[in-house]
Amino acid sequence: MATDAFDRIGLVVHPRRELSRAVATIREWAERQDATVVQVQGKGRVQEVAPPGEAADCDLVIALGGDGTALAALHAAAPVGRPVLGVACGSLGALTATTAEELEDGLGRVANGDWTPRKLPALVGERDGGDELHAINDVVFVRDGAGQVMVEIEIEGERYVRFAGDWLVSATPLGSTAYTLAAGGPVLAPGATGQVLTPLSPHGGVCPPVVVAAGIEVELLLNPGNGGARLEIDGQIAVELSPQEPIELKLRCREEFATLVSLGEQETLMAGLRRRRILLDSPRILARDDREAAAAR
Repeated sequence: MATDAFDRIGLVVHPRRELSRAVATIREWAERQDATVVQVQGKGRVQEVAPPGEAADCDLVIALGGDGTALAALHAAAPVGRPVLGVACGSLGALTATTAEELEDGLGRVANGDWTPRKLPALVGERDGGDELHAINDVVFVRDGAGQVMVEIEIEGERYVRFAGDWLVSATPLGSTAYTLAAGGPVLAPGATGQVLTPLSPHGGVCPPVVVAAGIEVELLLNPGNGGARLEIDGQIAVELSPQEPIELKLRCREEFATLVSLGEQETLMAGLRRRRILLDSPRILARDDREAAAAR
């Protein structure tokens, strides 16, 4: 397979975890590649490990941390079409292709072109008077104080439901295993496309989660109610909304928005959810397994 030439490597790093071993490995590898290492700056406090640089000037962006760091790297890299290599420095996540301990081998495979692009969709949002927003996991409209938010959902111009409650989360298939799952929404299995909208704690009415096909536009009328609200994009506050100042937001799922480096050996989505005990078998099933195991001894 053809070798990939990387002249400039961008790092996005976890703000607190110990990363010295992983950074040293990358520096040594980059030196052999005759490549420059820079740090792509994210929001909030970061630990400085390299001179600052821009994702647009890099050939590869490496995320050192976990899924949150990988999301930050994807947000920086996707608009300029750069791939992201997720490196788990701690727990293994859904967006990491290798670990800090196996980074040397992973970088060697990247240098030899032995990797494939893993395309991720995103929710693309438009609101009046605001910039276009992109969410790789989810968009969350959540109350910011006492009272409830009010939401009206239209799908392709047809009203789905209106409700008052604590929040609404709209997620990609990837994000369906995060906030959406915690809110009682469905998991979109690998191969499924589109977005899932899940209301939380609706006050009366019948407001089940709904799955909308990719490319179909969802229009949301979001009213912050008396306590105010906020709009969160992939866990980060994007917009703070004053009480009784509704906004309109249009969302659709765009396929192949961001690119992750895949080394072909990552665990499956379901295996990862079970390993992290996000999915658990019922106690009755586990008790039956214990009885059968005891009887077999």
